Amino acid sequence: MSKKSVLEYILLSFILILSFALRTYKIDNPIADWHSWRQADTSSVSRNFLKNGIDILHPRFDDLSRLPSGLENPQGYRMVEFPVYNLIQAEAANLFPQKSIEWWGRMVSILFSLGSIFFIFLIARMYAGSRVGLLSAFFFGVLPFNIYFSRVILPEPMMIFLSLAALYFFGRWIDGGRVSFIFYLTSLFFAGLTLLLKPFGAFLFLPMVYLSIQKWQFGLFKKPLLYLYLFLAVLPFGFWRLWISQYPEGIPNFIWLLNQADIRFKGAFFRWIFAERLGKLILGFWGVSLLVFGILARPIKKESWFFYSWLFGVLLYFFVVAAGNVRHDYYQVLAIPIISIFLAKGADLLLSSEYFNNKISWILLTVIVLFSLSFSWYEIKGNFSINHPEIIEAGKEVDRLVPQSAKVIAPYNGDTAFLYQTNRQGWPFVTDSVDYLISRGATHFVSVSFDVETKSLMEKYKILKLADNFVILDLSSTK
Repeated sequence: MSKKSVLEYILLSFILILSFALRTYKIDNPIADWHSWRQADTSSVSRNFLKNGIDILHPRFDDLSRLPSGLENPQGYRMVEFPVYNLIQAEAANLFPQKSIEWWGRMVSILFSLGSIFFIFLIARMYAGSRVGLLSAFFFGVLPFNIYFSRVILPEPMMIFLSLAALYFFGRWIDGGRVSFIFYLTSLFFAGLTLLLKPFGAFLFLPMVYLSIQKWQFGLFKKPLLYLYLFLAVLPFGFWRLWISQYPEGIPNFIWLLNQADIRFKGAFFRWIFAERLGKLILGFWGVSLLVFGILARPIKKESWFFYSWLFGVLLYFFVVAAGNVRHDYYQVLAIPIISIFLAKGADLLLSSEYFNNKISWILLTVIVLFSLSFSWYEIKGNFSINHPEIIEAGKEVDRLVPQSAKVIAPYNGDTAFLYQTNRQGWPFVTDSVDYLISRGATHFVSVSFDVETKSLMEKYKILKLADNFVILDLSSTK
């Protein structure tokens, strides 16, 4: 290995260490921060694996309501992504019980994110050179938006890692060589897992199509290995969808993600995606300049249109999954790898252009990066906050006072974060009536809101615990 390569990996190691340290910020947070609803749903599948044994074909979560799918779900089936992320989280918590299931969920995401940094470096270096590779890894590692969403208990960080690995090894296969078929099989393995976790990951594979066209032009249609790759990559996802179709009560409604309220291409769509999310939340205003420089920069090394095809795939994802991207900011994590690469290309252009003063370029780049990260952090830092600690306190008391077999009503506007804190299955809102839920097996009621319904129930049922900010009722015992 040359001195240059050694220096590259030393710098990459520093980036990985820094990125790891940043992602451990508030790693012990309970699941009551930003997007706690979706995190609670994910972590509850893992926790139920720990409680009931791992049954990867029948993942269950805590929500027994009909809110997600529109159907009653008495078994609490959670038929979304193939639960390989949950399997890893549960096994880690089982092997090392010194840390909580929530801590391990965050750590699993962090480790996959560090793996993503490594593959971003390899991909960017392969097509645009070492400096762009290191800068891409740096931006992916330090963007505040990505710091937060790289340590959440969601399958997205793992999916990003898998998609990057699939893309990198596909590129190595295209380049040829003695072990190219091993790269083909490795890429195929990672691509299949990507689609099993998130079918939206298919949008990230558009660069594979570009690489195939670049090498074989129209001859790609005569390449049986490409047909085989497509078939085998999609096959596991097809089997999984066929399997879960037997449990429609566990499949959340997802059609709305595409174009609910006809949001696609409306002014609000462009404002939310490109101004609020990309411009403000992700790039902190100032980073937009580097992104634009990166897009305008001439392709270097063997890059050609490779990165543009990747960017086009992300834009296509935004437009197809329009409502989901407007509703949920974490949907934009799929864009962070290519955004990081174009930021790196913009920085590289600023530092290498013969038209710019080199010293001024370094100063300007430093100012842009610092301002971008600072303004983005200002927007993101609230994501780490626990705004309603009372649900944690109430949940601990439920876990202490009621039997493990209890079914709990924990109304929180449908948000399962409160229900998750009770460590019980149940309902995150009152469907029809409390009497109806009792007939469905509800045994206890816990509320952090002393509204009219709660006060009425307090007059009727035995109070197990009454505090200033919550109450726990035994629905099997009337006064």
